[in-house]
Amino acid sequence: MKISLITLCLLIFGTLSAQEEWGSLNKNELTLKQIAPIWPGCEAGNSTKRDACFNQMLVKHVGKNFKYPANEYQKNIQGEVVVEFIINADGMVEIKSASGGNKGLQEAARKNILLIPKMKPGMFAGKPTATEYTVPFNFKTGK
Repeated sequence: MKISLITLCLLIFGTLSAQEEWGSLNKNELTLKQIAPIWPGCEAGNSTKRDACFNQMLVKHVGKNFKYPANEYQKNIQGEVVVEFIINADGMVEIKSASGGNKGLQEAARKNILLIPKMKPGMFAGKPTATEYTVPFNFKTGK
């Protein structure tokens, strides 16, 4: 009897906490929210902690993989490149666009983003979904 009661309590608690993750039901109105992709190593914690971890890992990734193209550096070509990309329903990066700077700076920014690791995709209503992101790159030679 005790085991049945404990199991029932765990089931109810698990159902309630799982619903908070993907949405809520209030007065017969269902509100769904999108869950962001999860960067490898950021699986622990609630959605706020996972989102903060995602942002931290993205900043770390961009800094670690930043390469100023040699030709542009020598010619003192500077500028800001904005890369728009998605983490698709399979957890892979797809570049939508790169704008600003010149072609060499755009290509360097694209390569950086394409090195993002595969991750658990974003979810909406319990199904994998694409999630859009925008990352600015500032190329400055300091000359």
